[in-house]
Amino acid sequence: MNPHQRATSSGASFLSDSSQSVLERLDHDMSEMASEQTFGVSEQFVLACRLLADEGHARSLAGQVTMRAEQEGTFWTNAFSAGLAEACKSNMVRIDHEMNVLEGKGPPNPGVRFHLWIYSKRPALQSIVHTHPPFASALSMTGKTLKIAHMDATMFYDDCAFLADWPGVPVANEEGRIISEALGTKRTILLSHHGILTTGTSLTEALYLAIHLERACEMQMRASAVGEVQSILPALATEAHAFMSKPSMMSATVNYWFRQIAKRHPDALSDI
Repeated sequence: MNPHQRATSSGASFLSDSSQSVLERLDHDMSEMASEQTFGVSEQFVLACRLLADEGHARSLAGQVTMRAEQEGTFWTNAFSAGLAEACKSNMVRIDHEMNVLEGKGPPNPGVRFHLWIYSKRPALQSIVHTHPPFASALSMTGKTLKIAHMDATMFYDDCAFLADWPGVPVANEEGRIISEALGTKRTILLSHHGILTTGTSLTEALYLAIHLERACEMQMRASAVGEVQSILPALATEAHAFMSKPSMMSATVNYWFRQIAKRHPDALSDI
């Protein structure tokens, strides 16, 4: 077979590949990309905070990132005195289920209390992100829910709860009960007159969802100014939800973000 014949044969095979075979190959490629992670757990936590800040999620101290620590019943979070934009390993604190500080300096953000309610109801969860980003916060003021109208929002199809009534500043147990019940079994929630909360079986998942949820809200707000937002067909949204939620997709995406953040903020990974 001459080179031209081989190219033709290869091209014909490529063009006749089924969607399933293409997806399997893509999943394999993304899994290899995801395995290239070079950051440790504490470094990932700090880079996640810095990324959220760069994406507009940290314009005040009202925002928390938490993740389960290796020691059972304890959690890592950012100290209240340090905003997400100032996150570094030295201002991480480890707390217990009563919010007592076991490691590190400074009290945790009081809003972490409702994270602990969610963890108690969802033992499989490993991480939670809660922020007040501008577009999600604006959408939360309208009483409207998130519409799944773009491919980049499909990971939220039938997976984004909505708390219609603001329960007040979420620092007490009653707010924790209300928010955790409204979230139910979904991964994300839009909190009316408040902001967003995302969860994950890893920090990677919770962060991936937080960044994309704010972007989805931004797209909806901007599109609404032009005309009526048209939702994606349910069957296609279901299929895309599964694809956009693949662990390999999430890991490859977050690894890319982490590399960019580490370059932009070299001080993030210092111990000071």
